This record gives sequence, structure tokens and C-alpha cells, in this order.
Amino acid sequence: MSQEQDWNALTDEEFRTIFRAWVDANCPEHLRFMRKQRPTFDEVAEWYHALNDKGWLSPVWPVEYGGMGLDAGKHIVYVEEWARLGCPRIPDHGIGLTGPLLIEHGTDAQRAEFLPKILTGEHVWCQGYSEPGAGSDLASLRTQAVRDGDDFIINGQKIWTTLAHCANWILLLVRTTNSEKRQHGITVILVELSSPGVLVRPIKNLREEEDFCEVFFENVRVPARNVVGEVDAGWALAKSVLGHERIFLGAPSRPEYALKRLEILARDRGAFEDAAFRSRFAKLRLDLYDLGSAFERFAKVLREGGTLGADVSVLKIFCSELYQRITEEMLTVAGEEARFYDDLMVGDRGIDAMNLYLDSRAPAIFGGSNEIQRTILAKAVLGLPSG
Repeated sequence: MSQEQDWNALTDEEFRTIFRAWVDANCPEHLRFMRKQRPTFDEVAEWYHALNDKGWLSPVWPVEYGGMGLDAGKHIVYVEEWARLGCPRIPDHGIGLTGPLLIEHGTDAQRAEFLPKILTGEHVWCQGYSEPGAGSDLASLRTQAVRDGDDFIINGQKIWTTLAHCANWILLLVRTTNSEKRQHGITVILVELSSPGVLVRPIKNLREEEDFCEVFFENVRVPARNVVGEVDAGWALAKSVLGHERIFLGAPSRPEYALKRLEILARDRGAFEDAAFRSRFAKLRLDLYDLGSAFERFAKVLREGGTLGADVSVLKIFCSELYQRITEEMLTVAGEEARFYDDLMVGDRGIDAMNLYLDSRAPAIFGGSNEIQRTILAKAVLGLPSG
């Protein structure tokens, strides 16, 4: 199959078979099912370059920009098989955020400058959205960009910026105008992290990994040509690139993997001899079936060319909380061994019980906390009043 293959002309199962076979044959074994959920670019560079050489690095980019041009249905298959085969997550802010934003809203010069360097890995991107006082309430961001001739001068701080310490560019949301309507006056600008006045400071997570960072901007001078879209109109742009990717916050791959690991550990430790555990395990398995069914319902909307509504928020809540309940049960089964961070051995197989438990804490927060998701459901779906 050439890189010019019209993948959308295939059935989902035909595409799944082709994609699965190549990925299974080419994804390095030592990178499968990594303990580290967000590896750095250097750690997965060989897989990143293999995907780019094949033309399969950017699934939803149009073919003319080096992508596969997948529709929503094929993209879901791509993500499902990626998870099933245990492929490592690549630093994907360039592929999933900056690239689509420039394709849709950038200038010809911006696309020519930045898109090829995303594909080659010369530019590794991070996302500068959240701030200490503007996380889930992103519209309250305060990082300022003031026009000075052909430049903007930026001052402020971002936090929880994933993998900023190993990126060289950041897609930044800044405030260019103070307005009573907070969503107005926000601008998207591209900033090189080696610019004078930028300071990146890693933050260790619960697993002692440095995948989050805080980023400080002190009189950072950025060319005005790096603004994407119109000045003060960045809020709409930032939302426009989310598209059908919102569904993947509720994909069942993480709880599915965790439940398989729980079952292996439970059989080895004799937990299935306990009727109470069998009952709890059965409920977790049934909840996973329900999550899969809910995911497929939303996926069907996309496959048929529809648009996801606010009700997709329920998927993210269900998925993240199920993931937590499964990993909590895993520690119960582990008993005294639950305190160990290293893998628990079952024969020659390691079960990363504590690692999964700690990892399950984050999904309830990122992508809009579950509290925010419940507020969205209350207002947009149930029509409940504010306050």
C-alpha cells in the first residue's frame, strides 16, 4: 500500500487488518506497554520516525500535508489498535494540536515553516494553556502579550505543561486584550522555548516522573507573524481543534488493560476463591462492557458524519472513575505488597499495580476535570440553572 492509499475507501475491518499487521511487525518490542505513560521524544524517537517514514504519523492531517487523511471512523480504529498492541504514546502535541490548528487557521507561510518540521521531529511541541489560576477555568488566563512594533512581549506563567522540558516550541494562549467577556481578547501564538526570558521548570508527578512543567515568561519577545488566526480571536481557535478527539478521553483502553492485569494478579493470589471479590470483579467487568457500549454509541455518531454533543462528557467521567476503581481493587488484591512501587511478579510476568494506581489519578483531572464535566452535563444536557 502506498502512502497515497485512500484509507477511507476501505471498510473499517480492512483498514484495521492492514494497520494492525504493520504496527505489530514494526513497533519495537521494548517500547510495548511501557510503564511510563508519557515518554520523552528521545525515548520513542525510533517509533516516531518509523511512523513518519511509513506516512502513518499524522492520522487526520490531509494527505497533501503528509497525513493519512483518516475520517473519524478510521481514526477510532487507528487509536484502538494502537492501544491494543501496547504502542508507546509519542509526544503528540505537534501532531494532534499545533498541526491541525495551522492546517485550518494558519497562513501558507506558517504551514510551510512548521508542518514539515513536526513530521521530522525537528520541532517537538508542548501546549501552554493552563495557569496557576486558570486550569479548568481556562478563560481566566492572565499571561499577557503586549504589541511592540513587529513583536509581542509576553509575561506570565503556565503550569502542568506536559513535556515542556523536552520540547523546543510551545503553542501558547495569551491575553492580548482585557475584556468583560473573558473569552474575548485571547490570542494563539507560537513561541520558541529557547527564546530569551523563557524558563522551564519540571514538576515531579506521583510516580516521581518529570512529565509536567511550569513555564515562566519574562519579557519574551515573539514575532507578530507567529500569531495564529486573528489577534483576540484565539478562544474559538483553541476550541476548534478539539473536534472528535474529545471522544478519546473516554476510550476504554486504559481500564481494559488494567482489568486484564487485575485478573492475572487475582488468579495468582487466589482472590477468586473469595465470593466477595468475585462479585466486585464481576461488577467491574460489567461496567467495562457498559463503557465499551457507550464508547461505540458515540463512535457511531462520528462514523455517520455527525457531531458530538455535550453528552460526550459522560464518557470521560465513566472511563476515568472506572479506571480508578479497577486499580484500587488491584491494590486490595496485592495486600501488603501494594506498598511496592516495583512490579509484582506473577511467574515471569510483572504486574505494575502501584504504577497503574498512581496513573489512574490523573485522568479525572486532565482534559477538563470531572467536576467541570459534570457541570457541562448539568447545564448543556439537563438544562439545570447555574448557581
